[in-house]
Amino acid sequence: MEKEMTIILGIDPGLNTTGYGVIGTASGKVRLLEAGIVRSRSNILAVKIREIYDGVLDVIRSFHPNEMAVEELYSHYRRPRTSILMGHARGAIFLAASQSNITVYTYAATKVKKILTGAGHAKKDQIQRAIQQELELSHYPEPPDVADALAIALCHHYHGKIGCKERITCPPLPVKILGIDSHFPDSARRV
Repeated sequence: MEKEMTIILGIDPGLNTTGYGVIGTASGKVRLLEAGIVRSRSNILAVKIREIYDGVLDVIRSFHPNEMAVEELYSHYRRPRTSILMGHARGAIFLAASQSNITVYTYAATKVKKILTGAGHAKKDQIQRAIQQELELSHYPEPPDVADALAIALCHHYHGKIGCKERITCPPLPVKILGIDSHFPDSARRV
């Protein structure tokens, strides 16, 4: 009897181009369901964030993933603004996942590379070759955002197999709104 398929959505966050890769795993086999990019074309930050949110939510609604894996934010001390802006994109992605009751796992880029190739500082073509072989693709996944998203999804799949005996899911957090009494004195306080 075939085990039910687990669907993993891998995301490589970006303000202009967010890569995504959807893989299905069952009975030890991994297969590509879809991969692509979510483009945000506006120059207005709020519109960019909305486009990322809408695009990721569309992928979630199309594939109903069980789990999501997202690359961790890397911050270089010389470019703190980039990290702040990327945090906005990640927030939109995490919100889409949370509203869809999907547990999100994050992985450092070096961990993704190490799990896929055995080397934490592997080059792009090594990662692409590993993805191509694992998913039995006729060519390297392109563009790089898609390759990174597929790498993150595959990393999550392998990490679940070798990194821990069972996957731990976090129950939804209760909504806590603090200070609501001061803004809406006639409302019941929710905690």
